[in-house]
Amino acid sequence: MDSQPRKPAPRQRRGGMFGGPGPVGAPTEKAKDLKGTLKKLAHHLRPYWGKLSVVLIFAIASTAFAIASPKILGHATNQIVDDYVAMKAYDAIMENLPVGVTLPAGTTGADVLDSIPAAERDNIPSSQIDSIKSLDLSTRPTFHFEAIRSIIVLLLALYLLSAALSYIQGWIMTNITQKVTYTLRRDISQKINRLPLKYFDKRTYGEVLSRVTNDVDTISQSLNQSLSQIVTSVVMIIGIIVMMLSISWLLTLITILVLPISFGFIAFITKRSQVQFVRQQELLGDINGHIEEMYAGHQVMRVFNGERASIAKFNRINDKLYQSSWRAQFFSGLMFPLMTFVGNLGYVGVAVAGGWLAINGHIRIGDIQAFIQYVQQFNQPIIQTANIANVLQSTAAAAERVFEFLDEPEQAANTTKPVTLKNPVGRVVFDKVVFGYDPKSPVIKGLSATIEPGSRVAIVGPTGAGKTTLVNLLMRFYEVDSGTITIDGVNIQDMRREDVRRLFGMVLQDTWLFSGTIRDNITYGAPNATEEQMIATAKEAHVDHFVSSLPGGYNMELNEEANNISQGEKQLLTIARAMLAGAPMLILDEATSSVDTRTEVLIQKAMDNLMRHKTSFVIAHRLSTIRDADLILVMKDGNVIEQGTHTTLMQKNGFYAELYNSQFTEAI
Repeated sequence: MDSQPRKPAPRQRRGGMFGGPGPVGAPTEKAKDLKGTLKKLAHHLRPYWGKLSVVLIFAIASTAFAIASPKILGHATNQIVDDYVAMKAYDAIMENLPVGVTLPAGTTGADVLDSIPAAERDNIPSSQIDSIKSLDLSTRPTFHFEAIRSIIVLLLALYLLSAALSYIQGWIMTNITQKVTYTLRRDISQKINRLPLKYFDKRTYGEVLSRVTNDVDTISQSLNQSLSQIVTSVVMIIGIIVMMLSISWLLTLITILVLPISFGFIAFITKRSQVQFVRQQELLGDINGHIEEMYAGHQVMRVFNGERASIAKFNRINDKLYQSSWRAQFFSGLMFPLMTFVGNLGYVGVAVAGGWLAINGHIRIGDIQAFIQYVQQFNQPIIQTANIANVLQSTAAAAERVFEFLDEPEQAANTTKPVTLKNPVGRVVFDKVVFGYDPKSPVIKGLSATIEPGSRVAIVGPTGAGKTTLVNLLMRFYEVDSGTITIDGVNIQDMRREDVRRLFGMVLQDTWLFSGTIRDNITYGAPNATEEQMIATAKEAHVDHFVSSLPGGYNMELNEEANNISQGEKQLLTIARAMLAGAPMLILDEATSSVDTRTEVLIQKAMDNLMRHKTSFVIAHRLSTIRDADLILVMKDGNVIEQGTHTTLMQKNGFYAELYNSQFTEAI
C-alpha cells in the first residue's frame, strides 16, 4: 500500500524457554509495570478464587505431610535402635551374672547395671542408659514389630495422601489455567476484530501473532506450575526449618551457615553467564537472519558468485556463537556441581556434629537420619524459589504485552441505528473528504468526486498520492477526519462496517489464497453457492480450464504459500472468488504486471467479465490499461487534481498527459 507507514522490524525475544526458568544465568525479561500487571492478572483470576483457595490448602497440606514424613521415619529408626540396644544389654547382663544366680521377678536393668564390667558399661551411649535402667529382665527383649509396622503404615498413608492432594491440586490448577488461557485467547481474537487498520500498519504480523501464541502460552504454563510451587516452596522452607529446630538448634545453625556460600556461588556464576547468554542470543539472531537472507535470495547470491563471501560470513558468526555458547554453558554447568559440593559440606558438618551430640545423649540416631533428609530437601525449595522468581518476571512481561494489546484504542463503535441498502446500485460520492494517518499531516485534502452506478473508475497518480488510502476510506478501514462518503445517498458512517464491506468485491495485486482446496478458495465469499454456480463462475473467470488439468481438480489442496500453482493462476482464482461473491461494487488493483502475455490476456478478459454492470474502482499502475475507463481520477498530494476520460485528459495536456507520456516514453 503506497501511502501507509512502514512496519518496524520484529522485536527479538530473549531469555530462557517459555514455561521454565531457562539455564542458570540466562537473562530474564522484566515487566515495565510489574505491580499493575499483576493486578490485571489477579483480576482475570478473580472468578476462580474459590478453586485457587482449595489449591493453596491442598498444596500446604501435601507439603506438610511430606515434611512430617522424615521425622516419623526417624521414630521407626529409633525404635529399631532401642530394641537392638535392649537385646544387647540383656545379653550382656545375663552373661555377667554369677553362675547359679537367678533374678527374682520384677528385676530391672537398674538393679544389676553395676554387675556389667566397667569396660562394657562405658561403651553404652549415655542416651541409652535410661532405657537399660528401665529394662525388664524377666524376659529377653525382642524387636517391637507392631510399633514399627504401625509407623510404616502411617508413613505410607502420609505419602499416598500427599501424592493424592498434590495430584488433585495440580488437576484443579490445570483446569483454572486452561480456562484463563481460553479467555485470554478469546479476548485477543475479539479485540483483533475491533482494532483499526492503523494498528496493524505499525506492527509486524509476527508481533501480533506472538500475543496469541507465545505470550499466552507463557502465562498458561507459568500459572500452572509457579503458583502452586510458590506455596509449596515457602511452606517447605518454613516447615523444614521448624522441623530441624525441633531436632537440634546446633545442627540447624550449621545447615543455615552453609547457605551464604551457596548464594555466593550463584551470584558468581550468574554474573558471568548472563553476559554470555545475552551475547549468545544476539549472535543467534545474526546467524538466523543471515541464513534466512541467503536462502530467500539464493538465486541472486549465486548469480553474483557470493557463495564464498556468504560461507565466510556464516563461519565468522558461527565461530563467535560457538565461543559464547560454550562459555554460557560452561558457567551454567558449574552450578550443580558446586551446589552439590556445598551440600556435601553441610552433610559432613551435620554428620560430625550429630555423631558428637548422639554420643553425649543430646540426640538420637533416628533424629540424625531425619535431619539429614531435611538437609537434602532444604536446598530444593530455595533453588525453586529463585527459579520461580525468574519465571514470574517472564510471565509478568508476557502478561503485560497481552494486556497492552487488550488496552489498545479500538475503532469507533458501529452506529446504534444502522441503515441498510436493500437494492444498492453503486453511486458513490466523495464530498470534501479530509484524512491523515497523523491528524497534523493530512494525506487526503478536501477530495470531492462523483461516481455514477456501473462506472469503471480508474485511480491514478504517483506513489504516495493517496490511491490506496482512498480505497481504505471507502471500505471504512479508516474513518474520515472530515467530509462524507456516501453510497446511494447514504453516509457510510450511518452503516455497519460489515454492511459497507459486503457491498465490495476485491482483487489485489498481491494475491491471497488460504490453505485448503481450490473449491474452498473460490467459494470463500459465497459459502452457500452451489456446485453449478461455482463451476459456471470458474468458467467465466477462465479458471475451469487449468483447474481441470490439476490433480484432484477443484479438490486439490493449496499449500500455505499456494506455490503449487502459478502467479497468474492465483490471480484468476481471486477473480473467480470476487465474481462468485456477487458484490455490486469492485475494487481492483492492477494485477498483470508479473505474468506472461497470454495469462495477462486471460486475466484481463476475466476482469472485464467481473466488472460488467458493476461500479468498479481500479488502482492503475500502467496507464495503458485504463484508456477505456468511464472516469479517471488523477490524484496528487491527496487531491483529485484532474478527472475525466482518457481522451479529455490527454487533450488538456496536464498532469495525466505528463504521466501517460512518461510511461509511453519509458516503454519505448
